[in-house]
Amino acid sequence: MSVLQGKLARTGKEGNGGAPEAHLLPCLSNSEQRLQQTMDDPVTVVQIGEGNFLRGFFDWMIHEARCQGIYQGSIAVSQPRPSGKAKLDALKRQNGQYTLVMRGLSDGVPVERTEIISVFSQMIDPYSEWDRFLRLAEQPHLQFVISNTTEAGLVFCPESMTEGEPVESFPGKMTLFLYRRYLTFRGEPDKGLIFLPCELLERNGDELRDCILRYCEDWGLPAPFIRWVNEHNRFLNSLVDRIVTGYPDTEADAWFAEWGYRDDLLCTAELYHLWAIEAEPELEEKLPLRRAGLNVHWVDDLTEYRLLKVRLLNGAHTLMTPLALLYGLEHVREVMGHRELGAFVRRTIEDEIIPSLPVPEAESRRYAESVYERFLNPFIRHRLSDIAMNSVSKFKVRLLPSLLYYRDRGETLPQGLVRAFAGLLRYYRVSRTEKGYEGISLNGDKYRVNDDRNVMETFAYVWGQEQTMSWVELARRLLGLENLWGTDLAAIADLSEAVAGHWERMEMRG
Repeated sequence: MSVLQGKLARTGKEGNGGAPEAHLLPCLSNSEQRLQQTMDDPVTVVQIGEGNFLRGFFDWMIHEARCQGIYQGSIAVSQPRPSGKAKLDALKRQNGQYTLVMRGLSDGVPVERTEIISVFSQMIDPYSEWDRFLRLAEQPHLQFVISNTTEAGLVFCPESMTEGEPVESFPGKMTLFLYRRYLTFRGEPDKGLIFLPCELLERNGDELRDCILRYCEDWGLPAPFIRWVNEHNRFLNSLVDRIVTGYPDTEADAWFAEWGYRDDLLCTAELYHLWAIEAEPELEEKLPLRRAGLNVHWVDDLTEYRLLKVRLLNGAHTLMTPLALLYGLEHVREVMGHRELGAFVRRTIEDEIIPSLPVPEAESRRYAESVYERFLNPFIRHRLSDIAMNSVSKFKVRLLPSLLYYRDRGETLPQGLVRAFAGLLRYYRVSRTEKGYEGISLNGDKYRVNDDRNVMETFAYVWGQEQTMSWVELARRLLGLENLWGTDLAAIADLSEAVAGHWERMEMRG
């Protein structure tokens, strides 16, 4: 009996003798069968990452393929950091099962789907079960390694290697994992693995391979092994896109009462999902996710997908966030429903950002429409204050290229992007306090700004001279900070005056 089933049997609703409601029994019986099948299937995937994102993204995809009978493998999951032990232990207590609730809009209609996910056959703590973790490399049916260790986890950090002791870094662990596999199978070419990193890092597969090769060199591993890593293992670049909101604190207890069981690993996510993988479509034979009806794409080049995500989805966040916070709004959905700012976001995306992209317009507009629907999701409360962190570097990557597109062609300044830029600069009108760097909204409310210390010091210093300069001079000074923007934006004709004009209108409105 699974943990979820056992809990259900013990915590039935009042009024029916403590037994679970009958309509839940078929679902749970089916879940128990899936759990048994998962435990019987060979390990084909090692997953480094026990957190919400992979459980609401990749693991759900494997679950879908398994339910359709087109994928027979199971997953062995491990945490990338010692701090992940609590969640891994929770997975062990629940035999690897958890509930995923997916909610959102589909063609404007609210949709909610609930699944009990059962894909994990092993849960291994590499810090207390190091040899057991390495023995996974000896599994003959193993094909894939999936990871989500955050961008900070996909880096080379020099560290020592001691026989029998775990290494700290994710790439370091994978180096020794591959070495164990190489020794076990004597370097057989068909025993190489396919790595699918989901870290939000450009060319994430290339970065993982390069880190592993550096560890090989640092630790003096033999040249034949290094050749095997290079020639018979694949490190695929990929791009992932789904909002996974994790445990729903405000709704969980009501759901548990309705379902008749508790789930400490309950996870929520939006309906939308996208995974673009830089590889040949023939890999679908090993990982049949498109055949399962999922929005997964095997592509020659990720550039187009990355541009759409960074410039439209992420760009829309950066477009709206500073301005909306200055006007006292708190959530993304609130902005999209706002009479003026919602129209501003759509108009700027459609009239200014999309024309600047080297992507077919029809494709860009389809993606933009999906972004609007995701932003209007009534089940997600996406806080603007969370999105606002490190907004300067985000603006530089997400929106500045579109603004420079018009400059390079000698065209009229795109007023929506200029207004967003003015909002960003006004949002960073901060002073240093004991609590950090604080700004004041147009309504007079204080707010905290979180960014790189040097960025904050620079803005605090320049804005501190506000009384000695006109707004045009102040705008020119901020736009001329080449260390922030990578170029002298004050040299763009009329940009300083346009920014100052937007500041004046903001203050009058405030």
